[in-house]
Amino acid sequence: MAKILISGDLLDGPVALARSRAEVDQHAGADPLPKLDLIARLRNKDGLVCLITDIIDDQVVGSAPRLKVIANVAVGYDNIDVAAARRRGIVVTNTPDVLTDTTADFTWALMLATARRAIEADRYVRAGHWRKWEFLRLLGTDVHGKTLGIVGFGRIGRAVGRRALGFGMRVLYHDAVRADPAQELELRATFADRATLLRESDFVTLHCALTPETHHLIDAHALRQMKPSAILINAARGPIVDEAALAEALRERRIAGAGLDVFEREPTVHPELLPLDNVVLAPHIASASEATRIKMATLAVENCLAVLEGRPPLTPV
Repeated sequence: MAKILISGDLLDGPVALARSRAEVDQHAGADPLPKLDLIARLRNKDGLVCLITDIIDDQVVGSAPRLKVIANVAVGYDNIDVAAARRRGIVVTNTPDVLTDTTADFTWALMLATARRAIEADRYVRAGHWRKWEFLRLLGTDVHGKTLGIVGFGRIGRAVGRRALGFGMRVLYHDAVRADPAQELELRATFADRATLLRESDFVTLHCALTPETHHLIDAHALRQMKPSAILINAARGPIVDEAALAEALRERRIAGAGLDVFEREPTVHPELLPLDNVVLAPHIASASEATRIKMATLAVENCLAVLEGRPPLTPV
């Protein structure tokens, strides 16, 4: 029977699926395995089901001579040295599609919470400051009828754009690959170069993959191109945004606000962001609905089992 390492806590159903068809070693606990422990436990394993907090680098891959598949429980896979795996004939898989709508929903939650100052309002009430209704208290920004700029027009970016139709928004998008005309027509989305998108958008949402080209894509220069009234949303990967530059832009009100679900050095948040009242901070929960996390974990387990049973994976990288 094949041997699988599950590197962290998953929901019961996907783990039971793995145990029904393989010998499973599961790491219990919210903290990732230390690297040396990961190497030791992976040495005699045929498959790995891992989380984005696990760094699967060349050393880890090279220390697992039996390993045939690495199944990441995420759509992104920047935590895995895919080239190192490929050199050794190891299949890498991810979990696209199943988290698209949930992540798009949360992108909108960040957008609305930031624009309408919902978190500030909650704190204001809980602190006992609300004594009377005031006409000018906590004035926010309208979302409907504004311009939405989407950077990265893949599955999640398009799902975010589809929701913008209900808000009567003008949609601009930028991507390395232009969408086909039918998609543009369906979503009433207009392709724009990045500078134009930043300059004209009231809301900029990030949905691109983290690559060397997108690292610090939103830096001090990009932030200076945005409107002073604009709001930035990042539910993609933290290092796409230069957090130090963002904190400075928010502090100096060079942009109006930001909503962040991801950070450069998770779980560390840049200390200059923490005291700011014009940024909403979330602990990487865009895909965190129970139903979606079950689908993600199940897909990862099914990918792992497929390879170990001699079948093609469902969603290879």
